Amino acid sequence: MPESRYIAKKLNPVPYGGESKAGLPELPPGRPPEFAARWTARSRAHLSKFVPYLTKRCGLEIRGRVLEIGAGIAWFSAEISKLPAVVEVVATDVSARRLQEEAPQMFKLLGAREAKITRMPADFYRLDFPDNHFDFVVCSALLNHGVNVPQVLREARRVLKSGGRFIAIREPVKPLVKSARTPKSIVPDRSKPFYSLDEYKQFFTAAGLDLGVKRVNLSSGFKYYFNQIVNGLTHVRCALVGTKVGKL
Repeated sequence: MPESRYIAKKLNPVPYGGESKAGLPELPPGRPPEFAARWTARSRAHLSKFVPYLTKRCGLEIRGRVLEIGAGIAWFSAEISKLPAVVEVVATDVSARRLQEEAPQMFKLLGAREAKITRMPADFYRLDFPDNHFDFVVCSALLNHGVNVPQVLREARRVLKSGGRFIAIREPVKPLVKSARTPKSIVPDRSKPFYSLDEYKQFFTAAGLDLGVKRVNLSSGFKYYFNQIVNGLTHVRCALVGTKVGKL
């Protein structure tokens, strides 16, 4: 099977709020190269549920040309590449090392359709792609890292075609009720631990994206029904789906 293509590119990231390298730090030096293999062995079953949930339960027809921002080791790109209606996936991240060394391991382990995937470094504040280029822009656990979230979303909107969609999953969202399981601050140099749904709605509106919130519940049996009841109260598991409609 053909392997994915890597395009080398030197970045000059736009700093926001004291961020360096677009707010996403490089991985610590010296991490063993088999990290992705070990990580996937623990998480593969869980991660493989997201794309089927988005397409079947949430009714999102992911197709055409897809861009992933902040892809990291690009497991999301790997899963999306398996969809028949997807013709191209561009996996981007500020870390060239992740894309070069760890993403290929992930593709092999997840059975990605590598011929569809291109990997290249990119700054999510200033994407080096033309306007109206992608059918979908996606990310996983990314927006909470951004100091200037509206700018991230504006760039995503710019490169989306009219009617295209931006999908964000696995974002920590502030619940209505604080519990012992509510995570503490996960983003350095921020006064708030994470954003609320109302704040995300404001960000998407400022960027010119119509926001729809899809509840995500990957559990089964009794836990599925329990999570349906408490999702939004003690925790918030959802997909944020923004649609590009009209002109900003």
